[in-house]
This record gives sequence, C-alpha cells and structure tokens, in this order.
Amino acid sequence: MPKVTEEHRLARRAQIVAAARTCVVEQGFHKTTMADVIRESGLSAGAVYGYFKSKEEIVAAIAEEALGTVDELFEKILTTEHPLTPLAALEAALNHAVSIAERPGGDVTRVAVQAWAEALHNPAILDIAGGKYLLLREHFEDVVRRAQADGTVDPDTDPKYIAQVMFGMLPGFVLQRLLIGDVTPDTYSAGLKALFRA
Repeated sequence: MPKVTEEHRLARRAQIVAAARTCVVEQGFHKTTMADVIRESGLSAGAVYGYFKSKEEIVAAIAEEALGTVDELFEKILTTEHPLTPLAALEAALNHAVSIAERPGGDVTRVAVQAWAEALHNPAILDIAGGKYLLLREHFEDVVRRAQADGTVDPDTDPKYIAQVMFGMLPGFVLQRLLIGDVTPDTYSAGLKALFRA
C-alpha cells in the first residue's frame, strides 16, 4: 500500500478547511453541517473525519489559518528601526485584517464574527476563540512594551491595559466593515490619529 506523503496530507487538510470556510461564509455557522463540508470538499466522509472529528475542530483550523500569519506580521512591526507607536501597529493590523478577508475562498472575517457569537454558548468554540485572541492581544502587549522603550507610550501604564484597548479596536473595525461597509483602514486610521492627538 503506497504511503501518503505529508504534502498530500497537508493538501487534503487545506481542501477540507477551504470547503468549511466556503460553507460557513455562504450559509452561516449554525446551518453548516459536517455533511455540507463533506459535499463541498468533494471527499468521502471517511476522508474528512480522518482529519476532523467535529465542526468545532474545523473552526479551530480556520482560525489557525486566518491567524497563522499574525506572528510574522508582529515580528515585522517590532523590527522597525524607527520609534514604534501604537498607531503604526494598529494600521498594520487593520491592513492585515483586510488582506486576509480578501483572500480567495471567502471572507474569513465573516467566520470570525459568527464564531464570536457561537462562543457565548459553546464552550469548545469559546476555548478556541479565547485562546487565539489572547495570543493576538499578547502581540499588542509586545508592541506596547517596545513603544514604552521607544518613549512613544507612557511607561507607567501596565502594557496589558493598553493592549486591551488596542485589541478592542480590531473587532470594531471588522464589524463596521461587514455590517455598514463604509470603513476602510485609511478612514479608521484617520479617526485614530485624531483621537490620539486629542
């Protein structure tokens, strides 16, 4: 029996995650079933369940995929030679959110918003979402510490408190972008600049 290569396994897994993302974007989290994902993926039920045992596991994989480039983003932000400001970090994060939303295969921010709602009454999704967003907030803490060292942020304020506020600006941007449609990284940044000057 031929061995399945790791490359093949990763490709199959990505195929299933892409199918699930398409289903959730098109019909919502609650209406999407494992049968829908199986049908959309074009694979057998056994193949899909060989990778994911539940819809929650697939949601975790979608979140992992969406946030997979965040480490690289913040590494790039933190290696700037210029003094770092929270505004510069937020602008980079906003542009990154739009770039992942516009990737082929469906707007993953639509999945994120549905996962937020589902997390309120599904402990498995809460665990997944809470863990991922805590990591993202910790990246903002790293930014704040660097900004404090650069003298662009008050060094006497706990970095965690500032990171809480910075992180909170992202869901607001995502929601307005999806529900109202008139917000862009440029308009949001302009508002942030005005607030930070106030």
